[in-house]
Amino acid sequence: MRRLPIRSLAVLASVGMLTLTGCGTDTGAPADTAAASTGKDRTIRAQKVMQLTRVHEETGMTLLEGPTFGKDGGLYVVDVTAPAGEPKVIRIDVEKKTSRGVHTDGRGAYTSAQFSPYDGRLYLTDFAHGEVVSLAPDGGDPRTFFSGEVDGARMNPDDIAFDEEGNLYVSDSRGLSEGEEHGRVVRIDRDGKKATVLADGLAATNGVSFDVEYRGLWISELTQNRISYLRLDGKGGVASRHTAIRVDGGIAQTDSIAVDADGNLYQALHGRAAMVVYDRHGERLATVEIPGRAEGLESATNVAITPGGTKAYMTVSGPAGGYLYTFDAPAEGIRQSNGG
Repeated sequence: MRRLPIRSLAVLASVGMLTLTGCGTDTGAPADTAAASTGKDRTIRAQKVMQLTRVHEETGMTLLEGPTFGKDGGLYVVDVTAPAGEPKVIRIDVEKKTSRGVHTDGRGAYTSAQFSPYDGRLYLTDFAHGEVVSLAPDGGDPRTFFSGEVDGARMNPDDIAFDEEGNLYVSDSRGLSEGEEHGRVVRIDRDGKKATVLADGLAATNGVSFDVEYRGLWISELTQNRISYLRLDGKGGVASRHTAIRVDGGIAQTDSIAVDADGNLYQALHGRAAMVVYDRHGERLATVEIPGRAEGLESATNVAITPGGTKAYMTVSGPAGGYLYTFDAPAEGIRQSNGG
């Protein structure tokens, strides 16, 4: 979910926004040529595609999230801190390097986006209001899919993942502003009528993604810099849960997660414009970096890998604005590396 300097919920709520975490840091000098091309934990250099947004005067921030490809070939992203009247969902033509707003409203603070395999609509998490909303593929026909408390507490929904039947799995980042481990993973049936807590006591739950086989969920816990694995029981519940990877991020923290066709994990970092790639066994394979010391770019929030291809698109933000970067992923993109 979040990045950029942490602000209190109360301050951001006053402008209809949410708490976004993130502390900027330089990405460091380029690695040598050999390290950039071969071996384990190599450096993958991402290249700038285009600038999408500038810092909004009303909110003092811009924060791109949730890149996801639609059936029309467009890449859709959300701008979490966009004020009313500014595009909150943006469609990008990555070949032509053009973009246009497809949705705005006067209320939502959307932190993720993903198309449902069940009804084909675009689903967004509204962190500030504890809701999940959906749009038609063209950005119209907004509907509230889920709202209200789950087990007596309102969600702070951050990222989402769909199973093959179209049920939603939501990372609920409760406790983020207080620094307390109240985070949850919530399953919402595809009709939006039933919500079930699958796991609780998590440290500001952020990224969520299924593994390749849909047997379990990878979950990033932002305030503990760890990735946990929830093995599902095939009956709508959890069979087991354990800490899978401890991320050595320095001042950066764990953000959204994506998974490619080989089962590799792409762990975005807030507080550093970079992404770490691990295999399913927790071995660190590579670090995705933007070139040089990019002034004013502080966080890489998420990635979408072209379905069936290896071209990856990473959202990067900071005081310099919101940007789209691209790199060649180690393996092909699948649904688990396309939004959320």
